[in-house]
Amino acid sequence: MSPNAITWSPANQDRAKTLLETYPDRRSAVMPLLYLASLEHGHVTDDAQREVAALTGLTTAQVQSVASFYTMYKRDGVGRYLVSVCTSISCWLLGADDVLAAIEDESGAPDGETSDDGLLSVEHVECIGACGGAPALQVNYQMAEGITPDKGRELCRWLRDAEPDVVLSDELQQLFGGRRSFDW
Repeated sequence: MSPNAITWSPANQDRAKTLLETYPDRRSAVMPLLYLASLEHGHVTDDAQREVAALTGLTTAQVQSVASFYTMYKRDGVGRYLVSVCTSISCWLLGADDVLAAIEDESGAPDGETSDDGLLSVEHVECIGACGGAPALQVNYQMAEGITPDKGRELCRWLRDAEPDVVLSDELQQLFGGRRSFDW
C-alpha cells in the first residue's frame, strides 16, 4: 500500500505527514500514528494497521504487535465513556477488584465489554501510575484516585445521567475520588 492509498481524512493525512516529519526514523512514529488511526476510525482497524505499516515502512505484523501490546489502542469500538480500572498490585491490594465488580454491575458491562446502550465500556488495566492513591481508575484516560465501590457505582450513574461532553480528572477526583498520590 502506498501512502497515497491512505483512507484517512485530509486533516488526519496532514497530521500523519507532520508526525512522520517529526521523527528521524519513520518507524518511530508508529505509536502516534496508531493513536491518530484510532481518532479517525474510533478504534484501530485492521485497515488502519496496514496503513500505519505502509506509512512507517514496518510490516503489518510489526504494527499489530504494538497495537496489541498497549491497552490504549482499542482494536474494537468502545462506548462513549471508557472506564478503566487499575488492577495492578497496589490497586488490587486496596480493593480494585471490588471497584471493578461494582462498576461492571452498575454499568451492565462486564470487563472488556460495552453496555447495551453503547454508553459505557469497562476494562481492567495494568498500572496507570497512581499507586499512592490506589485504587485508581480512568474515564476516557482522565484519572481519579481513592475510588471505593460505592463511588464507582455513583460514577456510572453520573455518566449515564449527565452525559458530559468532556470528562476531566479534576472533576472526577472532586466528585468520586478519595486519597490521592500527591496534591495535583
